[in-house]
Amino acid sequence: MLKGFTRKFKPLEILTEEQVEEIHRGTLEVLWATGVRIEHERALKLFERSGCRVDYEEMRVHFPPSLVEECLGKTPGKWHTRARDPKNDLIIGRDTVYFGVAPGMQTIDLDTWKPRVATMKENYDAVRVLDALPNLHFFSPYTPYFGFGAVPPVMGMLESVAARIRNSTKFQYSGYSHDCEIFTIEMAQAAGIEILGTCALSPPLTMYRDAAESTFRFVEAGFPVRVISGAVMGGTAPATIAGSTITNNAEVIAGVLLTQLIRPRTRVLAKDLVFPQNMRSGAPVFGAIEIALHNVVFNQIWRRYDIPRSNTTCYPSSKRIDFQSGYEKAQIALIAALSGVNSMLLHGSVHGELTHHPIQAILDDDVAGRIGRFISGVAVSDETLAVGLIEEVGPIPGHYLNKEHTRQWWRKEFFLPQAADVLTYPEWMKTGRKSCLDYAKERMEEILATHKVLIPLTPGQEDDIERILNEARKYYKDKGLISDAEWAVYTKSLESPNYPYG
Repeated sequence: MLKGFTRKFKPLEILTEEQVEEIHRGTLEVLWATGVRIEHERALKLFERSGCRVDYEEMRVHFPPSLVEECLGKTPGKWHTRARDPKNDLIIGRDTVYFGVAPGMQTIDLDTWKPRVATMKENYDAVRVLDALPNLHFFSPYTPYFGFGAVPPVMGMLESVAARIRNSTKFQYSGYSHDCEIFTIEMAQAAGIEILGTCALSPPLTMYRDAAESTFRFVEAGFPVRVISGAVMGGTAPATIAGSTITNNAEVIAGVLLTQLIRPRTRVLAKDLVFPQNMRSGAPVFGAIEIALHNVVFNQIWRRYDIPRSNTTCYPSSKRIDFQSGYEKAQIALIAALSGVNSMLLHGSVHGELTHHPIQAILDDDVAGRIGRFISGVAVSDETLAVGLIEEVGPIPGHYLNKEHTRQWWRKEFFLPQAADVLTYPEWMKTGRKSCLDYAKERMEEILATHKVLIPLTPGQEDDIERILNEARKYYKDKGLISDAEWAVYTKSLESPNYPYG
């Protein structure tokens, strides 16, 4: 079982109980009076049979408060999920905190900071680096990259899932697009693992057909589901944190209800993904401190529901690996951990969801380790109080360097970063005046030279993964979603030595 981190003290709260109740009542009112548009006939009929008021012409579902309360109460507050290596299984909920990969559409050039499409080798190498990081616990969808060179967009998610199954034993999430979840589920079953599926609503207050269909498929396969929206305050949600919390909660609750009506006690992860909008540019503001405020409010309310929580908001506005990136990511991640989140995406994002790099992920792993050490709190016992030892050492010239207590406790008590400059100034001058970026580059080279996945797929599992990929390739080619030109480049890339099954 992958331990992750455990918060050992009361979570940060910024709302009073009365304010929490006001937001909850407002959410129930929106779910009943306004409702949610759900563009899926099977889901509409299921909601109607369960007591909802359904307008089929508008595809609008109005949820009675009693049904909302009942389904929230059925949703597990803590649950286990299975990775390829049992040591990487996760127990999600309550006071546990896990860190995951933050995706990027492209990679970046570390000299010019310009984005570009990653190659297949870069994608596989990035997975290997992420697999080696001790404070990285899971892979989110689209990670490390949304797609990579020579792969048609429609196959990007499936090739990415296969790359992660082949090169890591850590748990992973998956998205959906053009029915790709059919093949994702088959690959997971072939590898003997579970994958966290996705139900993504579209703000304001809409669930498209593919989101509902994906939810049915993952739930009926017996897999857990994360429910996510993705509003922009002032654009697709009210500009206020309280108002955007209500619409976001209504959207997420609609997805939670669908999972529980398909199969009661389905494992669910409720996710907060809300950004403020820059009214000067119209773009979302990554790295804004208001994101942290929204996370705290979301986490406080969903702790009341006792449903596991996730925050997907540790994306910086900076385009480089620099000071701004560091403070934007670390502040939001730390505040999320303090306020009771169970999982968050942190590792590797350079700018929003647009760029990702393994060097950034190595640096982020130190951030995750520092946060994990902080939320673990302070151990107070006879041994840590060390009163007898203090009496033994006494005043100067006494010291603690030669004591067994020091040898036992200094590693337990202190987090040791892997890519930070912690040298004295004279040491730093003598050893090349390296920065944390230099150390991260060296660590990446070391990982790529030495790291191997601990439990490789069996030959039979590898054959199954490739068979399923071939079925998907034919499926999309026959549907006309892969052009002849894309197909020619794609099939040639599969013969490359960089393709692991070539």
